[in-house]
Amino acid sequence: MENHPSHLTRKIPVIIFLAIALTVSLGLYFYQGSLSKVTIKLDSGVKSITSNADTLEELLLKENIILEEGAYISHPLDSKIEDNMIITIKNPKLYTIAADGVLVDVKSTHNTVGKILADNSISLGERDFTKPGLEEAVSPGSTIEIYKVEEVIETFDEVIPFEKIVNKNPKMDIGTTKTIQEGKEGLKKVIVKKELINGKVHSTEIVGEEIVAEPVSEIVERGTKDIIVTSRGNVSYRKAIIMTATAYDLSFESTGKRPGDKYYGITASGTKARPGVVAVDPRVIPLGTKLYIQSLDGTKDYGFAIAEDTGGAIKGNKIDLFFEDSQDVYRFGRRKVKVYILND
Repeated sequence: MENHPSHLTRKIPVIIFLAIALTVSLGLYFYQGSLSKVTIKLDSGVKSITSNADTLEELLLKENIILEEGAYISHPLDSKIEDNMIITIKNPKLYTIAADGVLVDVKSTHNTVGKILADNSISLGERDFTKPGLEEAVSPGSTIEIYKVEEVIETFDEVIPFEKIVNKNPKMDIGTTKTIQEGKEGLKKVIVKKELINGKVHSTEIVGEEIVAEPVSEIVERGTKDIIVTSRGNVSYRKAIIMTATAYDLSFESTGKRPGDKYYGITASGTKARPGVVAVDPRVIPLGTKLYIQSLDGTKDYGFAIAEDTGGAIKGNKIDLFFEDSQDVYRFGRRKVKVYILND
């Protein structure tokens, strides 16, 4: 009986060792049993991990995964971690919006134009459009252009030009005209639809017109008469001019020259002054032009003449008729005549 206690003493360490081993084994078993395989899809790629984290928030902390403001995560942060769980994380990317000449930086977790705009509460009008298009994908850093389309209706006045009607009149001298009816412009209102893109006119379309006042035609008679009846019969002419006529002779009062002077009695053309010679303004009637001078007051016509002389006072539509007798000069005085420029 004395050996029995020593036998029990030897067994106690073995039992303690077995208990400790069992505890460690059970601990390892429970520890390993709480591990979960998780796949995290990040912007930079796919990351597969094994973790004993209890919640998604705990997992992110342990893995040093930082969520940016506005990031997308496929599960709530308080979600329990499950084995073979797939977690998707999208941090927002930077894009630039160009609108009305202003550039604005925005962020979005999406990469299609339409969703990027929606993420930033940017709405488009019915006719507005973007470049690239709403359904197109863009890379981070890209610029999205917004085109604002506006349709406006404008009304403006437009002048309607009048028509000019010319009628021939065989009773009027050739080269002369007479206005029978004054022309008057008309007026119409034009309605225009304009399409503006970003405030600039892109297209214009006339959608209506309203006549406010009709135009009034101008009616003109143009003379075609080119024959004058003279003592020598019918003579053709190319132009007729109403002129102021005076008379001159070889007297000192008319010419400023006396008999014996070098150029006494000589015309500007170098010819001898004689009946039928007239002084003119060469800018109106060239020297050497054949004429017929018709009286307008019922007196006898001066008749056929030739422009061979000039005078200091004869400017414009003035003509000076040569007479041999100073009494004829005096009687003629100053009067209106019709000067026909004859055809050569």
